[in-house]
Amino acid sequence: MTAEPSRPRRSVLYVPASNDKALAKIRSLACDAVVIDLEDAVAPADKLSAREKLAGIFAGRSNRRCEMVVRINALSSEWGADDLLAAAKCAPDAILLPKVDTPRDILEAGDVLDDNFAPDEVKLWAMMETPKALLNIGPIAELGRDPASRLVCFVAGTNDLVKDTGILTTPDRRYLVPWLMQMVVAARAGGLDLLDGVFNDFSDMDGFARECTEAAAMGFDGKSLIHPAQIEAANRAFAPSPEAIAEAGAIKDAFALAENTGKAVIALNGKMVEQLHLAQAEKLLAKAAAVRA
Repeated sequence: MTAEPSRPRRSVLYVPASNDKALAKIRSLACDAVVIDLEDAVAPADKLSAREKLAGIFAGRSNRRCEMVVRINALSSEWGADDLLAAAKCAPDAILLPKVDTPRDILEAGDVLDDNFAPDEVKLWAMMETPKALLNIGPIAELGRDPASRLVCFVAGTNDLVKDTGILTTPDRRYLVPWLMQMVVAARAGGLDLLDGVFNDFSDMDGFARECTEAAAMGFDGKSLIHPAQIEAANRAFAPSPEAIAEAGAIKDAFALAENTGKAVIALNGKMVEQLHLAQAEKLLAKAAAVRA
């Protein structure tokens, strides 16, 4: 599987490729990943100049601890094909594809990367932001089981889903939740990481923190962000809690005892604990170690 469960993606900040002031701050940010955006955050008149900045942005990337991703314009647009080629030359950690509708969109992008000798380490992330994507999300997610596809992460495009479906936006996202949970199931079936959509009111930190907590409870790995002020709350919400780390450590230690060798089920603190709980504990501990690093 191509997912990297031990690599934290709690906080993923969009930074417009056309905004020099925002780009200059990347080095000091505490987010797990930065998405250099050529799409929604860049006006049509600035698309070409933004693309031309990519090489310079990635020239000093070795000094940055966070994951570096490029969101290109849709491949069906007048900018998409050239964006993909330019991004591939920079060898980012990943390229985020917007407006993905079918598995073919992923496969065609992967073919371009292969044909242009992009390193295998350049992965693909996919926006889940159209009604058609939700209809095809199972087959799209299944590509995550094939390393050759490069697909490792889904990103919920909630603003576009709201726009395209006409649903009412509410603070509890009640009309979005069924689709968000559909993304969770598909991502887990495909071994993919999954990021929640953006929270538009960056001045409402209480609302943002609440949405992060709910997304973490739903099974999301992190959240896409539009402002650096949102980083701390996202990192906190999507990191394993001290209590969860302690419990996972106890499960791992218990299964490591000589008397429990080979057992499928053990008793721990009055509870039945199975091998599946051990696997969950080991995954959580790996994530916690990655966060500490």
